Amino acid sequence: MHIPEYYNPVARDIAQALVAGFNKHYRLFRACSKQAKSLFERADWQGVQQAIRDRIQFYDERVEETVGRLHHEFHADLLDDEIWQQAKLYFIGLLTQHKQPELAETFFNSVFTRMLHRDYFNNDFIFIRPVISTEYIESDPPCYRSYYPAASGLRQVMRQIVRDFAWALPFARLSRDLACVLGAIAEYFSGQWPSPEANLQIQVLSSAFYRNKAAYIFGKVINGGVSYPFAVPVLRDENGKLYLDTVLLEPWRIGVLFSFSRAYFLVDMEVPSAYVQFLRSMLPSKTKAELYTMLGLQKQGKNTFYRDFVQHLQHSNDQFVIAPGIRGLVMLVFTLPSYPYVFKLIKDVFGGPKEMDRDTVKRKYRLVKRHDRVGRMADTLEFSNVAFPRSRFTAELLDELRSQAASMIEESGDSIVIRHLYIERRMKPLNIYLMQCDETEKERVIRDYGMAIRELASANIFPGDMLFKNFGVTRYGRVIFYDYDEIEYMTDCHFRRIPPAPNPEMELSGEVWYPVGRHDVFPEEFATFLLGDPQIRKTFLKYHRDLLDPRFWQQCQQRIKDGVIEDFFPYPVEMRFRQP
Repeated sequence: MHIPEYYNPVARDIAQALVAGFNKHYRLFRACSKQAKSLFERADWQGVQQAIRDRIQFYDERVEETVGRLHHEFHADLLDDEIWQQAKLYFIGLLTQHKQPELAETFFNSVFTRMLHRDYFNNDFIFIRPVISTEYIESDPPCYRSYYPAASGLRQVMRQIVRDFAWALPFARLSRDLACVLGAIAEYFSGQWPSPEANLQIQVLSSAFYRNKAAYIFGKVINGGVSYPFAVPVLRDENGKLYLDTVLLEPWRIGVLFSFSRAYFLVDMEVPSAYVQFLRSMLPSKTKAELYTMLGLQKQGKNTFYRDFVQHLQHSNDQFVIAPGIRGLVMLVFTLPSYPYVFKLIKDVFGGPKEMDRDTVKRKYRLVKRHDRVGRMADTLEFSNVAFPRSRFTAELLDELRSQAASMIEESGDSIVIRHLYIERRMKPLNIYLMQCDETEKERVIRDYGMAIRELASANIFPGDMLFKNFGVTRYGRVIFYDYDEIEYMTDCHFRRIPPAPNPEMELSGEVWYPVGRHDVFPEEFATFLLGDPQIRKTFLKYHRDLLDPRFWQQCQQRIKDGVIEDFFPYPVEMRFRQP
């Protein structure tokens, strides 16, 4: 891109400072992602979790650092509009050969919006739409490798695929594992393998994806005009040897690995847009926003989500309404029926016995963002100063906003500006789901509800309020926790047994006869609040009676304190080649 000589050199220097700030961010991001391989090989599972937490912080740290530099070196708040417009043009010119232009544009937006008023948030000053194309950006080495089973046979190609990841650890029984993979593929095709076409090939993403205790191989088989996606989790046994745990062939099962309830992957990517493009070819139901987010690029995911959302508003006409379900004491929740998300604001005044403030609620949501969600907590997108068209709000919702969260909204012309909100994937509240499902499904979902509580506890999370209304059911029938205002670390809780009453009269009085500390939890009380329905009670006690015993929670606490990190499999245990 040609930049005229008469352009202001200050604008040029600002653009260069912005690119330098982004480049530093992505260099640190890649370094953090690269270390996942050695952490996996050393079985440093706490290191994996710490790397994911650290990486989430990198972006905001670099934005603040760059904002500080622009203020210090250029007195950015005093610059006129023309310089900012020229800085944007210079910035575009610097991205023409960049490997991550879409991420750099988002970084530009983050810095700019951190400094200036939202009145400037328009095409002249920020990137409302992408400017630099991400098509055909080359990386070295390429983002995926190709293999040709017609030449050397499928088993040999599969062996080479595994070897090319160059893990420092040996495989325990790779031949056996490959035989299991071939057997699973044969079962998937019911023994009727497709006839090989001239273009038969296997394409595999060059970098492994790391999360929890697993490395994942992602790829697809191309045969004729058909593409078959696959994912293979690689685990490390207690003897320091690797093994293939299973193979996932159904697109929806592979998609679950990228669920909003999972922790982000650690992946080394020179050209992230190429990885997103490849993954979308495997999983067309996943949006770019979802994939960028799960690759650890949550700011890009958030930016892409917002662009998708604005486009949806332009092509729809339904209205925002109060979300179905029991209204919360802390959060005001609304939704757009045609869009699969809910929008959550912190109320000005909390209802009932809630003893907390706005900052406490925000801290709880940050905790969830940085914690391993183990497939049981919904991820959130956090936004500030979002303008919605007033005409799209129902009168009931507007009244609710004005009465419950007046400090969080600004009515400006035809817009309602919400100063702070969280956006989550919409789910059916568990209490409503239980009222609508049949007896067989009710048993299944109550069993999964108990499993959700167990898995959260193993991940050092105590939900606090375990009422069914605080959990949702995904489209795949999985129970997810989504109400975070009372969430606590397990290790901060004091799980106690209710002491005996001093006399029968006291026990029957309904009064508490024992002191209760702020962090005290009495698991025996859970049944009183949760198990009023006879069938729910029967099912819960059948599978999860021990959750009502303080010993379960105390033992779980001890394992956490001992540094034990549990196994969490994002696929059915029955699919594993090695049965426990």
